[in-house]
Amino acid sequence: MTEPSKVIHVRNVGPEISENDLLQLVHPFGVVTKLVMLRAKNQALLQMQDVASAVSALQYYANVQPSVRGRNVYVQFSSHQELTTMDQNSQGRKGDQDAQPNRILLVTIHHLLYPITVEVLHQVFSPHGFVEKIVTFQKSAGFQALIQYQSRQSAVSAINALQGRNIYDGCCQLDIQFSNLTELQVNYNNERSRDFTNPSLPSEQKGRSSQSGYGDGGGMYALQPPGARPVAFPQMGNATAIAAAFGGGLPPGISGTNDRCTVLVSNLNPDEIDEDKLFNLFSLYGNIVRIKLLRSKPDHALVQMGDGFQAELAVHFLKGAMLFGKRLEVNFSKYPNITPAPDTHDYSNSNLNRFNRNAAKNYRYCCSPTKMIHVSTLPQDITEEEIVTHLEKHGSIVNTKLFEANGKKQALVLFETEEQATEALVCKHASLIDGSTIRISFSQLQAI
Repeated sequence: MTEPSKVIHVRNVGPEISENDLLQLVHPFGVVTKLVMLRAKNQALLQMQDVASAVSALQYYANVQPSVRGRNVYVQFSSHQELTTMDQNSQGRKGDQDAQPNRILLVTIHHLLYPITVEVLHQVFSPHGFVEKIVTFQKSAGFQALIQYQSRQSAVSAINALQGRNIYDGCCQLDIQFSNLTELQVNYNNERSRDFTNPSLPSEQKGRSSQSGYGDGGGMYALQPPGARPVAFPQMGNATAIAAAFGGGLPPGISGTNDRCTVLVSNLNPDEIDEDKLFNLFSLYGNIVRIKLLRSKPDHALVQMGDGFQAELAVHFLKGAMLFGKRLEVNFSKYPNITPAPDTHDYSNSNLNRFNRNAAKNYRYCCSPTKMIHVSTLPQDITEEEIVTHLEKHGSIVNTKLFEANGKKQALVLFETEEQATEALVCKHASLIDGSTIRISFSQLQAI
């Protein structure tokens, strides 16, 4: 038996499992001070604040099988007593001393939902020092890149700042280690390779692999046909692409085979609900075509989604949700679609439909209502007080966090109950703050 350590080793960590999922796994037992994802091995290392916290976690999970996103994971004490920077850089492998710090980084990108080009990588890595060369290629481990800095110090700075980070929200996760190479050879300047010290290199001959020595660069658009826009999954029916958006498998209870696009929503609060509020809620799960409130049954409504898969997501995640004091009943309708009529609201051309762009990201964020909402496209000079003022009429706000991502102001707002958060979302999504149309979705984070 490995002696007790404050470092916990987790196995069977699938690609759908995030850092936050693992933090939630051990959160009741103490604070996690360091976390290293070993994506290539489906493993992770978590360092607790002390040995007692780690012992408590493992004693508990000796009697309860830990499960994350429907997958059983296995925990034990690590042979490491402490996680150091080199543990992370060498991916925690014992005896792996051949990848010493140097100026060339080997980058593996997990959850590749959007194509990553040399330009994207340069934008990500250049803030940490002058990038001389970039080469991208496809290997069995997935999409990879070699980044050569002018100095070793820049490479060390980059790996410490970027390891485990996502290029885009919820996808394209960076897994970085030092390369054993001493110099990259770049023959062509194009979207797959670039020598920033030699701009006169030719572009690649069509159909020819520019970096046969490193791998095949032709597989980088893994989920898209050539020339496809990075909106990824069009409306819809591509089960493989949809599954990829959910990290390789659909959520438990989702078949992906439903072909009924219209859902019947009942037990609504007729004094509070309207078509736009229903749109704000159901648009979390797909594009909305039409919504019709049933005048003969004021607590009933029909919602036509963009396709059967989106309708299935809505039924799955919203059945039983609380809104305006009522527990919603959401089922598939016997009607295949909603006929256009004067009392029917048509949203098919609405620019507020969330799945017209970044569809993969929106599918990944689908979940049942939570106490936490994520607010984006906020004004740059917004304050937490203004956000609270805008939302507080809908419930008791427990905590808020204002932050910046990709140069844009965003916020997390934690309500006392899921119902309060749901009310805030349906009433304030697409509302205006200082001329900015804000976007609200549920966050799966448990705490700020």
